Amino acid sequence: MKIVVVGGGSTYTPELVDGMARLRDVLPVDELVLVDPDSHRLDLVGGFSHRILAAHGHPANLRTETSLDRSLEGADAVLIQLRVGGQEARSGDESWPLECGCVGQETTGAGGLAKALRTVPVVLDIADQVRRRAPQAWIVDFTNPVGIVTRALLEAGHRAVGLCNVAIGFQRRFARLLGVRPDQVALDHVGLNHLTWERAAYVDGTDRLPELLRTNAAELAHEIELPEELLHTLGVVPSYYLRYYYAHDEVVRELLDAPTRAARVSALETELLQMYADPGLTEKPALLMERGGAYYSEAAVDLIAALLGQQTQSSRQVVNLRNDGTLPFLPDHAVIEVPALVGHDGVRPTPIAEVDPVFAGLVSAVTAYEHLALDAALHGGRARVFKALLAHPWSGRLTAPTD
Repeated sequence: MKIVVVGGGSTYTPELVDGMARLRDVLPVDELVLVDPDSHRLDLVGGFSHRILAAHGHPANLRTETSLDRSLEGADAVLIQLRVGGQEARSGDESWPLECGCVGQETTGAGGLAKALRTVPVVLDIADQVRRRAPQAWIVDFTNPVGIVTRALLEAGHRAVGLCNVAIGFQRRFARLLGVRPDQVALDHVGLNHLTWERAAYVDGTDRLPELLRTNAAELAHEIELPEELLHTLGVVPSYYLRYYYAHDEVVRELLDAPTRAARVSALETELLQMYADPGLTEKPALLMERGGAYYSEAAVDLIAALLGQQTQSSRQVVNLRNDGTLPFLPDHAVIEVPALVGHDGVRPTPIAEVDPVFAGLVSAVTAYEHLALDAALHGGRARVFKALLAHPWSGRLTAPTD
């Protein structure tokens, strides 16, 4: 089995390699190729990844490449985790929207739109190369904005699915609080990428979320930085990203007085790369958890294993996929983030209970923005960009373009 990681020089990559090393019985990888144009980062990350595999006694052949063309032949799955423009571009995405009184965030809103405009053409070019070199390979997108990028891939006819670690993070957190194994917790996770709510947490067929809200609402509210009473009022646990909507102006004030997340991540990456250069380091450092992407490796391994037929039956996983009637208030071609049955025959959304208008209204508005954002990314033009900005709940107050 051959896995190719595009953006293999990311400081995330050792998290992924560690998961593959630990979970070799789930995903028996023979060949792992890390691809990145930054040869310096690739050497550091690749060397550390080699040591991780060796420490686990994993027999996979790991190699690094700066050329995608030399990497794709015979690939079974291609995981895309890139950032066009690096942390410097991200810093801009997180900064200039604040000048307009809007949250600056790299995955949605004005900043997320800027990232989509840079990212979609690059990812589609990569996907076209995958189609030519490895037409049977699955493309797993971990590149933000995941919803828009996955929609671009699917509308272009690629064999693709989007992945985010928010759901698996909640699954692990709920399991810890309930004192059960993570695989015993099945989430009713509904919405769009970075716009989701946990409506239920089933353990052996019983919804334990009401219990969690009775006993642990204060802790959960603290983690997502939203008022405890909001969780009780809604009867759900929103993702952290809902704070940008429910407490928008408060977040803007906080961001104006704090360094950008990009600045913090840049500092972390510098420190992590220095650690990765240590030939004695064979385990992922604790600092990597601060980089983000917790449980990313487990989610990726489970998803790829299911797609490549390594499981005897389809498994239930939260992914980004075409709506196709799952949420009837959205168009079929919208990309949603919900539980799905994943197997060698593809990805099929599970039935979803009716979505309360308090959630459906926001999901509909952001879906419209994502449609317009993708149109702008594919076809360009100031007017298209302006329409996408105007449609987003955060940035509808921006000034119209002038000739």
